[in-house]
Amino acid sequence: MDKLIIRNETEKDFLTVENITRNAFWNVNVPGCDEHYLAHTMRDHEDFIPELDLVAELNGEVIGNVMYTKSKLIDELGNIKQILTFGPISIQPEYQRRGYGKALLEHSFKKAAELCFDVIVIFGNPDNYVSRGFKSCKKYNICLDNGTYPAAMLAKELKAGALDGRKWFYHESSAYNIDGEKAREFDGQFEKKEKKHTPSQEEFYIHSHSVIL
Repeated sequence: MDKLIIRNETEKDFLTVENITRNAFWNVNVPGCDEHYLAHTMRDHEDFIPELDLVAELNGEVIGNVMYTKSKLIDELGNIKQILTFGPISIQPEYQRRGYGKALLEHSFKKAAELCFDVIVIFGNPDNYVSRGFKSCKKYNICLDNGTYPAAMLAKELKAGALDGRKWFYHESSAYNIDGEKAREFDGQFEKKEKKHTPSQEEFYIHSHSVIL
């Protein structure tokens, strides 16, 4: 019987996790990807939360990972609410659609609540996250600084009523601001893969450029 263990990432997992992240995202959102470089740099950022850096290990093999950072919501009076953002989350392609990503996320939600965080905001495909309890940011009155409600910006309450209906402006961690040239240099350390256009990239473009009115 398969045995799935979810545990904290250790230094010996770093390269494995970066390879898994690269494999999971390659040609999915854009030709190639840079999410593995994001995983590499995020670990050293001040907003990174080591307690929520988790790997899924199946029968002794690491097959997935999720990483979290601190982020924040600011209301119209300048009050700040500390929240979470996760990503990248990745499952090795041959193990996708088998429930391992769900198990990894649900474990992370429980652990985040134990650390007294009560809200998560992410950018992602709603098809992947609505079943995990995420809702449109507009339903929680969370927008960007420019007042827009991106269709891909989703929120989840880890504690019912944590978001009280007031207007919030979401501020993502600077951990996600990576240098594209450095990402390309970093990718050169890995096995060469062909970059190509795929239908999923058009889906990503539509989601990432859509707003809710």
